[in-house]
Amino acid sequence: MRAIRLHGPGGPGDLRFDEVDIPAVGAGEVLVRVCAAALTRDELDWPTDRLPAIPSYELSGVVEAAAPYVDGFRPGDEVFGMTPFDHDGVAAEFAVVPAAALAPKPQVLDHVPSATLPLPGLSAWQGLLTHGGLEAGERVHITGKAGGVGHLAVQLAQILGAELVEEDADLVFDTAGGEALARATHALKPGGRLVSVAEEPPSGGTYYLVESNRAQLDELARLADAGELRPAIDSVYALEEAQAAFARSMSRGKHGKVVLRVR
Repeated sequence: MRAIRLHGPGGPGDLRFDEVDIPAVGAGEVLVRVCAAALTRDELDWPTDRLPAIPSYELSGVVEAAAPYVDGFRPGDEVFGMTPFDHDGVAAEFAVVPAAALAPKPQVLDHVPSATLPLPGLSAWQGLLTHGGLEAGERVHITGKAGGVGHLAVQLAQILGAELVEEDADLVFDTAGGEALARATHALKPGGRLVSVAEEPPSGGTYYLVESNRAQLDELARLADAGELRPAIDSVYALEEAQAAFARSMSRGKHGKVVLRVR
């Protein structure tokens, strides 16, 4: 199969367009024919201890095969999801993904927008609800509103019935880090909650790493099918244009996600 692999720690310049074997399916796994794979800005720093490695951890595609005793997935099913970060990624024609990390893709979205939803959608869900405990009527301040996580967090907060504010917030949800996080701490009212997916926040705040969750993916797909959640796409590149795609994903000024169209 054709795959993009990172051969060194130097960034997009160390990506190569390779021919490799189709991965074997292990227990509890599904082989997916990848149609689209979405990129995250800093992800080329993640697998440098296991090179060469296939990047990209979000996909939308079609089930090719499933391991024995894996229920709920048949060849031909359209799926989307987020594979674990310590596995090989999905910037390839085929990818092996744990069945628990997949869900039926949104019916109203094509594969490209569906691939942009898992990581930022799960990050927004877990930041606002799992860790932030956001409730209807509360005031929330979100940093990085135009980013991959931020634009979905804004939509999700509105769906939940929260009020988006710049000050006196019950919850500050940081998706940007750095100076944006430092400024956002002043928007928090006394006794408020601070959650960041970007970096460790000041004392008293919560930092978390996003995790795949089938039930949450199902809910994200339901909201997308209802027209309430609309993922933004910054740009789309062919698989063999991965160097340019990753360079774009690492640049400033994007709105939404950068995607590789595999099929």
